[in-house]
Amino acid sequence: MLRVALVGQPNSGKSTLFNAIVGYRAVASNFPGTTVEVLRGKALVGGKPAEVVDLPGIYSLHAGDPAERLARDYLLSGQVDVIVNVVDASLLGRSLELTLELAELGLPMVVCLNMMDEARRKGIHVDTGRLSEALGVPVVESIAVRGVGLKELLAAIPQARVPTPPRYAADVEEILTRLAEPLASRGTRLPPRYLAELLVAGEEPPEGAGDAGLNEVIETARREFTSRRGQDPALVLSAERHALALRIFEEVARVTHAAESFRDRVDSLLMHRIWGYPIMLAVLLSLFFGVFKIGGLLEGYLLPPLDLLTAAVEGTVPGPIGKVLGGAIQGLWAGIGIVLPYLVPFLFFLAFLEDVGYLPRIGFLLDGLMHRIGLHGKSVIPFLLGYGCSVPAVLATRILEDERDRLVTAALAVMVPCAARTVVIFGLVGRYVGPWIAFSLYLLNIFVVAAAGTLLRRFLPGVGPGLIMEIPPYRLPALRTMLLKVWLRLRGFITVAWPTLIVASAFFSLIEVLGWTYFLNTLLLPITWPLGLPAAVGVPLVFGILRKELSLIMLGQALGTMDFGAVLSGAAMVVFTVFVIFYVPCIATVAALWRELGRHKTLLVVAGTVAVALLVALLVRAFICLFGPGMC
Repeated sequence: MLRVALVGQPNSGKSTLFNAIVGYRAVASNFPGTTVEVLRGKALVGGKPAEVVDLPGIYSLHAGDPAERLARDYLLSGQVDVIVNVVDASLLGRSLELTLELAELGLPMVVCLNMMDEARRKGIHVDTGRLSEALGVPVVESIAVRGVGLKELLAAIPQARVPTPPRYAADVEEILTRLAEPLASRGTRLPPRYLAELLVAGEEPPEGAGDAGLNEVIETARREFTSRRGQDPALVLSAERHALALRIFEEVARVTHAAESFRDRVDSLLMHRIWGYPIMLAVLLSLFFGVFKIGGLLEGYLLPPLDLLTAAVEGTVPGPIGKVLGGAIQGLWAGIGIVLPYLVPFLFFLAFLEDVGYLPRIGFLLDGLMHRIGLHGKSVIPFLLGYGCSVPAVLATRILEDERDRLVTAALAVMVPCAARTVVIFGLVGRYVGPWIAFSLYLLNIFVVAAAGTLLRRFLPGVGPGLIMEIPPYRLPALRTMLLKVWLRLRGFITVAWPTLIVASAFFSLIEVLGWTYFLNTLLLPITWPLGLPAAVGVPLVFGILRKELSLIMLGQALGTMDFGAVLSGAAMVVFTVFVIFYVPCIATVAALWRELGRHKTLLVVAGTVAVALLVALLVRAFICLFGPGMC
């Protein structure tokens, strides 16, 4: 099977192109022996089956970032037949530096000039024929978000050629050639010239490529670089690639004057250091109320049959079996009547903000908050992912090099309301207490996370790494792409969470029949009693550790009705939701924490979230009873 690797800089449209090729049927897997994740999919290329691998976005093959180093090692592993270098055509001059590095690997390659519409908007016109001649490989134009150029790319992959190796200044070439000769004589599987670059730049060679006998030759070459150029060899090579990339760009591209566009003026407002924040708040408010209105409307139509159907089943099948079967059906219908009405609109609006290009701008604005709590730059990404799901938020901490930053970011990111917690916020507080109270819980969450981050900074001092963030252009999202993205994210709920809801709901009915719920609720009285919650709420909180949606479904079963307004006070619903937002993340997130941080740090995060949840819920209850006694 042909193996194709997609390689490109962040925000070059590489993942969009990957999803278009494999049809949003991707499987996530890790590099062997690492925690760096890649996406794999199957596609027909030239009429033959091929495996397509979406590697992490990288700026260089000569970097200290774990993902970049491992992406390089994967390309050199012998498992890749063709490289598709996805290039942002609107940033061609800079992007060609990575292309030149890839050209030194000696692998067949195709260059995909993506975002051609954005390049033309900037006044950049590329002669793809001349670029193909300069690089020695096929060059294809594309607009991945619209599917333009996809057929041409798939047709070009079987025609991939080994690119022409770049040639630098004479003195650099002379040193590299001299160092490559002894490397070639040792029969290394890597291109000798590329291995010479690695070694002279002071990097550790890929496994199996080093030779202790070469140390003297390498040190001599490094001293020559320093004496001739007065710089570290790595900087010299980087400068040579930069100069060559710009020279190629000047030969193949024509740049015309592009007047300030409407999108540029919009950006100056949306990313303004003052006005950007109220606009961001207005956008998030619109998203919130849009999800609330749509979800509430759908829930009103779908939920009433739930109680009727459950009662009918329990009445038809008497005894314990009927109770358990009724519980299973209640879990099935609760997924349709409670979870999906809020989850689907939320994922749709999230996909819209992502595809239109506003989500990275929110990350840019939130970077200031990260600085204030001692987490810089890269920590923004896990926090943004946390609003979708806590598991990828934890996995995203891999991009942080410092252990302290990974621990703090993971501990705070798991307290961000994920899509499952959003269902609880909307389905309980939003529906029965009011949308403004529900929205205030998000503001409370931001305040608590910031306060916890400030506190952790005192105990774990340090300064995190900065962030160079690519801000993609605004785009009109394609409805098909958004729907496929929603389905990709919803598939996890349907295949994993929904069966869990059904089984857990049936199990809850079983332990009710066996009389175990009283015992379990009694054990949890130290939590439920101080919070002013009914004792029956204890077991739903336990089930919420499996999936956060379960705490809401189980709450209905424990109270005997899904009409929560009839059996709970407004204060109880708010306090319950606050505790659910902050306490132990779901079991899948705990497993991700265990894998990323280890056992001791995971237990520390779990204990910390329970303590935060209890403290914040107690304070919220006291505040409500003091200023809103009518809700108590």
